[in-house]
Amino acid sequence: MDKEHELKRAIRVVLFGGGPALERGVKQFICRLEEHPEIEFLGGFCQSEAQTFWAVVKDLWQRRRFLAGPLLLLQIGSGISRFLSQPRAEIELNRKLARLSKRIYFVPDLHAENVLEAVRSLTPDLGLIYGSPILRPKLFEIPPLGTLGIHHGKVPEYRGKKTTFWAMYNGEETAWVTIQKVNVGLDTGEIVKQGAVPIGRRSLPVVWNELEALGLDLYLEAIVEVKRGIASYQPQLGRKGKLYRDPKFDDILSLWWRSFSGQKIKE
Repeated sequence: MDKEHELKRAIRVVLFGGGPALERGVKQFICRLEEHPEIEFLGGFCQSEAQTFWAVVKDLWQRRRFLAGPLLLLQIGSGISRFLSQPRAEIELNRKLARLSKRIYFVPDLHAENVLEAVRSLTPDLGLIYGSPILRPKLFEIPPLGTLGIHHGKVPEYRGKKTTFWAMYNGEETAWVTIQKVNVGLDTGEIVKQGAVPIGRRSLPVVWNELEALGLDLYLEAIVEVKRGIASYQPQLGRKGKLYRDPKFDDILSLWWRSFSGQKIKE
């Protein structure tokens, strides 16, 4: 804890993200930042070459290849399902984002000098990462209080991509989310907040939705604790796990079959 860094005003934050479209969790996070009385949301910078439907398709293809089509259909289906089940909430979320749109910038390169200068000009106290590419120190060290990031996995055991999926694939009893202070390593920063949700026989979408909601709560708590000078930064302890990658089609099929049949394995 570092009480000497307590701020007597709202903490000024800037968000770093990525992709041609904001994911729902990022949208919710931005809106909650804007509404929090102890936080001043200065703006967000997302790395993307374009913000069109075809840019989304291209981005998925580059990352997931032949899984791009099914994943795109799943995203569209999930969006339609959410809108039909809670239309008012979805409309209100998009209205809030529209009011903040002038503070959200899509840029080809987060590390370009003009972007670095724009971030400096905002004079943020704290940087925040949600879905961004790997950042370099020249960006994440601009805020004097450093930069926090959210990782949906338990560290140091689960580092890398899609760690909620891999936790379920490996037969873990719980799925974790971690708020960490970003450093030059990949998911190796000091832990500020951690939490977990049970997996049991639940499906990946159900576990993910609950974990994402928990992560948003923990992220906001971490920001406020940094602002008040009471944040606790704990080193990662235990065995460092392997660096996980995006699951392949066979991995997804295997998890689906084991979930359907009630089987459970541990690597």
